[in-house]
Amino acid sequence: MRTAAIVCEYDPLHLGHVRQYRLARQALGADARIVCLMSGSFVQRGRPAVIDAPTRARAAVESGADLVLELPLTASLSSAEGFAAGAVDVLDRLGAVDCLCFGCESGDGNLIMSTAERLRSGAFSEALRARLPEGKSFAATRQAALEAVGGDGTILRNPNDILAVEYCKALLARGSGIEPLAVRREGGYHDTGIDPVNPSATALRAVMPDPRWLDHVPEAARPLFAEAKLHRIEWGERAILARLRAMDDGEFEALPYGAEGLWRKLMAGSRRAGSLEELIASVKSRRYARARIERMILCAFLGVREADLAAPAPYVRALAFNGRGREILRGARTGGDIAILHPGEAGEGRYFELEQRAARLYPLFLPAQEFPAIPQKPRVFCAPED
Repeated sequence: MRTAAIVCEYDPLHLGHVRQYRLARQALGADARIVCLMSGSFVQRGRPAVIDAPTRARAAVESGADLVLELPLTASLSSAEGFAAGAVDVLDRLGAVDCLCFGCESGDGNLIMSTAERLRSGAFSEALRARLPEGKSFAATRQAALEAVGGDGTILRNPNDILAVEYCKALLARGSGIEPLAVRREGGYHDTGIDPVNPSATALRAVMPDPRWLDHVPEAARPLFAEAKLHRIEWGERAILARLRAMDDGEFEALPYGAEGLWRKLMAGSRRAGSLEELIASVKSRRYARARIERMILCAFLGVREADLAAPAPYVRALAFNGRGREILRGARTGGDIAILHPGEAGEGRYFELEQRAARLYPLFLPAQEFPAIPQKPRVFCAPED
């Protein structure tokens, strides 16, 4: 019996994600077990997750996954490279996964892996350094450098292809025995209209809270999501701006993504801007993507420093599982190299402090009319035995 991992955010879970479960089992066998490593309260776009992690995790298990673990906060707030590296670090140390399944626009696993190998080469590093002074965006510069060493630059134009390449780079860097499995992702990642067959999370978030978005999620998830409270960054905007205005120079300098004086631009902007959009506009440039600025702002709000993103997570949390997921947990606790905690268990050290802070601040992204109480310790969801 094979065990496949899927790194995900499920912001929110939709029919395309369940399709990925089906494709993974078609490739690996109907009895393949699926482990989801899912972002928690905050996601890689630099935003709060629209639905809380325990609800999303339970929805995944009731829709076909066997075990949902929480991707460490520090990986969730990283760039594509750091996001992938943090996820692969956890999965490799887990010792219970033999395949990493990822959706990508190309669906071409060989091209993804050959691109990863080129990006790790000395020739690519030289080509990239030679082009950086041109002042183009990093994405355009990297694509040009890849083409200069004989690679297919088009693979770096689509978000899921880019992330797939980063997964393979991380597997190669660790010398991991986990095998990559690419499946074709249908539909558009940034679609604003809802594709009834292959919906995107972007499109579903755009129509919330209109209940028609629930027509495009797995049937088992609908009652869970219908009762869930939605979170939006706009509802916590004043809290973010207040936190940034209270920060000193040293705190800004310690932020991730602040190289080349970007932290100074953010500091200056935060002391003038009256909205997040105004702040982002004051910092953004052709060289720096909006997503980088938004992650930097969220790290500032949560107190996450550059050194925090570089440190490996000391443990991972189990959020939901069924009977087969329980078997995976037993094997990981016996043969793995990373501690596994339930949601209510206390960790220790700097990473636990960040987790606690994120948990306390996440409710501030609820609507203003709802008192944003600090949540009680969540319980792990365990599906009843078949």
